[in-house]
Amino acid sequence: MRVAAAAAHLHPTEAQLPDTCEPGRPCPLGATLDARGVNFAVYSSVADKVEVCLFDRTGTREVRRLALPCRTGDVWHGLVPGLPAGTRYGLRVQGPYQPAQGLRCNPHKLLLDPHARALDRPLRGGAWQYGYTLGGPARDLAMDTVDNAAGAAKCVVLDTAFDWGDDRRPGTPMADTVFYEVHVRGFTRLMDEVPQALRGTFAGLASAPALAHFKRLGVTAVELLPVHAFNDERRLIDLGLANYWGYNSVAFFAPEPRYCADGDPDDFKRMVKALHAAGIEVILDVVYNHSCEGNHLGPTLFLKGIDNASYYRLAQDRRYYDDVTGTGNTLDTSHPATLRLVMDSLRYWVEDMHVDGFRFDLAPAIARNAAYDFDHRSPFLAAVAQDPVLRQVKLVAEPWDIGDNGFQVGGFPPGWSEWNGRYRDAVREFWRGTDGAVQEFAARLAGSADIYAPSRRGPTASINLVTVHDGFTLADLVSYNDKHNEANAEDNRDGESHNRSWNCGVEGETDDEEILALRERQKRNFLATLFCSRGVPLLLGGDEMGRTQAGNNNAYCQDNPVSWFDWSEARRQDPLLDFTQAMVALRRELPVLRDDRWTTGQPDEADRRDLGWYSVWGLPMTEEEWTNPAVRCVAALFDGRFTPVDGLPSPSVLLLFNASDEAVIFTLPEIGALAEWRVRVDTGQGHFPHAEAERVEPLARIELESHAMAVLVEGRAQ
Repeated sequence: MRVAAAAAHLHPTEAQLPDTCEPGRPCPLGATLDARGVNFAVYSSVADKVEVCLFDRTGTREVRRLALPCRTGDVWHGLVPGLPAGTRYGLRVQGPYQPAQGLRCNPHKLLLDPHARALDRPLRGGAWQYGYTLGGPARDLAMDTVDNAAGAAKCVVLDTAFDWGDDRRPGTPMADTVFYEVHVRGFTRLMDEVPQALRGTFAGLASAPALAHFKRLGVTAVELLPVHAFNDERRLIDLGLANYWGYNSVAFFAPEPRYCADGDPDDFKRMVKALHAAGIEVILDVVYNHSCEGNHLGPTLFLKGIDNASYYRLAQDRRYYDDVTGTGNTLDTSHPATLRLVMDSLRYWVEDMHVDGFRFDLAPAIARNAAYDFDHRSPFLAAVAQDPVLRQVKLVAEPWDIGDNGFQVGGFPPGWSEWNGRYRDAVREFWRGTDGAVQEFAARLAGSADIYAPSRRGPTASINLVTVHDGFTLADLVSYNDKHNEANAEDNRDGESHNRSWNCGVEGETDDEEILALRERQKRNFLATLFCSRGVPLLLGGDEMGRTQAGNNNAYCQDNPVSWFDWSEARRQDPLLDFTQAMVALRRELPVLRDDRWTTGQPDEADRRDLGWYSVWGLPMTEEEWTNPAVRCVAALFDGRFTPVDGLPSPSVLLLFNASDEAVIFTLPEIGALAEWRVRVDTGQGHFPHAEAERVEPLARIELESHAMAVLVEGRAQ
């Protein structure tokens, strides 16, 4: 690793390591390098002493232990003069070990600095991580006194200076954004054009072949699964698995070492710089709702051993944790220390690492107040709302957790967008032919005004998604009715069981040509719907090439070809790739699909509607048709006269949907002064939408195959 090897020349010899610690200052927290040395500052309201331990070049032998000499409030601090970048260090906290009272200090365990900017190695779970004696009758009530420093991961003092040159944020308006959710390691792990040493790294994601793929698709932002350093759980390691997704954070400022080419943390900055140069924003999926330390029987790696009761929400019986995340613990962002940790981390990634926004995992968990209620005035949401740095970036909530009142789709305040789980469910139900799905489908296609308008937000509050990392891929959504997670070694109990999927007649692989054709049509239907909906589309990386996980809908522990992108020639030549690129381009071409204003559907003085809904007869949908559970066809007409560009109407768009089992003939609705329609997309006819499309007269009749949709764009009079 570069931190461990190439930077070793910066590491002092043992004789050169300072053995003194001056008072220093309490701010900022963490290890801060300046001309005098390194200032250390650590928050702990329960510690009797906080020590900084310095290690040799290998990071295995402790050679200095320096007590931080000053305490200002609850911050322990000290300056180690002359200490250079590259130094490995850890913390020891002496204080009470009384788990029944929520106190878990154990000076025998080396701890990571919560504000560490870099780690010297990836973390892999082992017995050394636990603060109590594993297998003992008292369980976590008995402190383990075996020193673990030799095998523990170390923090690294980092010189954060970096030549950003002329780096500029793309600043893509939310209405024009197309998110692409992607895993840093999985994207290039099997990409032959990327040098072997760079595959699966930030450098790999910024390589020319990777950038070419993003540019070809036309996506404007990559949304990266967690890149904060994380821990592989001991249970997974014992099973021969790994925590692939990374929702198990251990360092909120440090990039995951295994993603850093040659172990260099600056690899992340170079990636951001390259993506920005290509006009692509970088959005981080961040996990501030919990940590990797688990419940009362989990490991002790940082917060638990520093100040357990301040950083975590504890149950009434303070030995245990309040868990609204399903991971064993919940970070207490209503406590000033935890809130400061989270806010410092967010600002660091924006100001020092130049990221363009965040997607917050299980966001209600961090937006709860001291009484554990989701609250617009919770400390976290209030802090973000007033922060001048964070107000400039994209903020996206995953708006649910597993606590009381945890489903908060539509519940976040202005300034936030949300993953719209109701959009996902409605679109899936419609295209699998569920009775009574058309009304909900229409509301989601139009931007979900019923969900977001009450909070004075526009359609861009809705991040529209059909598939994401946790769940079926698009190919699997149309190929499996049931999950197949046996490889996760949990007897197929993990993962969502109600997927709203449809296998089109056969579970999994088949050579039946009719079923295969239907599956391809369904993929096109989902993609065309996604890119023709008001709101902001999110594309799951790999769906454009038919990526499959063989029915595994919870591949969090599959760091292998199950999850990695398949860059074989067959996948590269999948016509779905061209179709996806064309749909992204079509969305970019048509302002009426990206309008961030709500439609009313009400006639103006000229009897025009910004959005009209029509039956197959070309007549406005009646209440009886909306509520008829057998109706599976509908047409939506977005009138471009309500979305002018440079004072001129933009092209109108007519969408035809047939989710029935039979071909249907649509009579096109009337729209005043229309010269002609051009059929730009017909998912029943193939993969290739294009500008030189079939021309159709107003009020014409069009036959649409079963399970298909069409996109018609207004043609201008010559």
